[in-house]
Amino acid sequence: MTVWDRPEPPTRPVPLDRERIVAAAVALADVGGLEAVSLRKVAARLNAGPMRLYGYISTKEELFDLMVDEVQAEILPEEKPDDWRETLRVLAHRTRQAALRHEWLADLLGGRPALGPNGLALTEATLAALDGLADVDTVMRAMETVSAYFTGAIRREIANLRAERATGLSKHDWQRASGPHVTRMLATGRFPALAKAVHDGTDVDPETSFATGLDWVLDAVAAKLARPQA
Repeated sequence: MTVWDRPEPPTRPVPLDRERIVAAAVALADVGGLEAVSLRKVAARLNAGPMRLYGYISTKEELFDLMVDEVQAEILPEEKPDDWRETLRVLAHRTRQAALRHEWLADLLGGRPALGPNGLALTEATLAALDGLADVDTVMRAMETVSAYFTGAIRREIANLRAERATGLSKHDWQRASGPHVTRMLATGRFPALAKAVHDGTDVDPETSFATGLDWVLDAVAAKLARPQA
């Protein structure tokens, strides 16, 4: 039985329910990451005994599932986009925006499908947008491909943000600090393709990089969907 199927116990003596528990856990994670979340810390934030929480949530993993589902409610758009491509683009961008507000989400993206009501609604929205464009297996691979792209891109962006905080160096500060080493290595002539990228490449902001990569992935999906089915 999943956490969504189990009934909640009475709320006395201190008002308590899964909604309050999840809100407290999200608040802790937003400040200190997932390592700041434990049933004991959540209970302390709610002025409740830790054992009371086990009547609502059995494990920390269940709590993480509920936290993800809570944030996934932020990803669902209020209005349905016009076509499949815009639907997938909007959902990807809204997932990125949610992860930037709740960086810990990047650590929980991917893996097994989300089974909470909001997670299921996101999957339904994606599949509904692609419904009828190809056979079910092709649609599933299309959904997985787009998800794999934005999951990886979001994790990379969050990792860079964490590195900036850990080192105290912005991206450009780090590049300047690393410049002498990179220059020496490129001068050896062993990395000509990398040297060309470093000298001739254009620096873009994370949002532009994300949007460009997403468009390329959607182009590939569109090309696959346009092919006659064998």
